[in-house]
Amino acid sequence: MDFGRLPDIRNVDFSLPQDHPATQQVLARNARPTRPTIYLGCPTWSNKPWVGTYYPTGAQDAQLLYWYARQFNTLEMNTTHYRIPDASAIHRWKQAVPPGFVFCPKLPQIISHDQLLQNVGEPTKQFCDAILGLGFTLGMAFLQLPPFFGPDEWPLLEQFLMNFPAEVPLAVEFRHENWFKESRITQRAFQTLEERQITTIITDVAGRRDALHMRLTTPTAMIRFNGHGLVPSDYSRLDAWADRLHQWLEQGLQTIYFFMHQKEVLDAPPALVHLIDQLEKRTGFHLQRPQKVQQFIQGQLF
Repeated sequence: MDFGRLPDIRNVDFSLPQDHPATQQVLARNARPTRPTIYLGCPTWSNKPWVGTYYPTGAQDAQLLYWYARQFNTLEMNTTHYRIPDASAIHRWKQAVPPGFVFCPKLPQIISHDQLLQNVGEPTKQFCDAILGLGFTLGMAFLQLPPFFGPDEWPLLEQFLMNFPAEVPLAVEFRHENWFKESRITQRAFQTLEERQITTIITDVAGRRDALHMRLTTPTAMIRFNGHGLVPSDYSRLDAWADRLHQWLEQGLQTIYFFMHQKEVLDAPPALVHLIDQLEKRTGFHLQRPQKVQQFIQGQLF
């Protein structure tokens, strides 16, 4: 995730902002679940440095999703941003993952970036029809808006959302800075997301702290976290997220998606393990955690 990445983070204030006032109202509409659902994962599965570490030595390309899905329970699926998958790909992906695993496919760039949500009825239908084939392994699709797509384009986004198939769970990532400034348009936009049960993505990245809008529009939180190689601030930021997620869970949050981005893919699993440790301390839940392959295989055998 290059959006908002900084080469020097020494002067960045990484503290989490207070919740938007609407967040508590959204959570208060839902009874606190007995057991919320927590999904933790990464943006890609074809990570060659994990072969011999988090994947078995000698694992072939065609086997990598299988092994990824034994370490994590969700995937931020960037591959769909570049092409709409065909039925054979959908079948392979479904067969590779165990029960309880879910995919979060990104809408194709032809929809979000090339055509800017205009005249995209056909590719949107093709995409939605394809990912609905994932069945129980479909988690939530997400629409990533370009950084130049601001509130002035709200009528385009509103029309797109009104026509988007209700049976496909959807999250939206805003990037233009004006989405995070209170205005009549942004108020209407977030209200529309609430009304249509569309989740807002919260992006934690060094160079764009405004994207931490801390406004939930559904009882689902989707966080995209950009770390910096397991530096001390990575850990303190994850501690703060564990606190905030625990607070939201106590208030009625039902589902968490947390995706770990690191420049070096070998840094992503340890970062998620730290978050898992902190969440388990606060909640008492037992969460699936990535393990080095030798530990993982021994655990499967015994």
